[in-house]
Amino acid sequence: MSQRRKFSAEFKAKVALEALSGELTLAELASKYDVHPTQIAGWKRQAKEGMVAAFSGKAATVQKDAAAEIRELHAKIGQLTVEKDFLERAFAKR
Repeated sequence: MSQRRKFSAEFKAKVALEALSGELTLAELASKYDVHPTQIAGWKRQAKEGMVAAFSGKAATVQKDAAAEIRELHAKIGQLTVEKDFLERAFAKR
């Protein structure tokens, strides 16, 4: 079986921008970059949605939400580490 190919974000952005420019058709882009036209159409749609979010301020909100979630998860990790250490010491005394 063949392995699934993974594309970098830079490559996806490059292909999506070319698709958005409209100079080449999806079929031409697909043969140029050896990617299925449906995949290019998906990247193009994601690029359009990303641009809308960037200009509407939603991107900043998503980043703030992600930062808050990261802080919450770090706090939870710290709490669980303290509890684990406490229990290790408690059971080591037995």
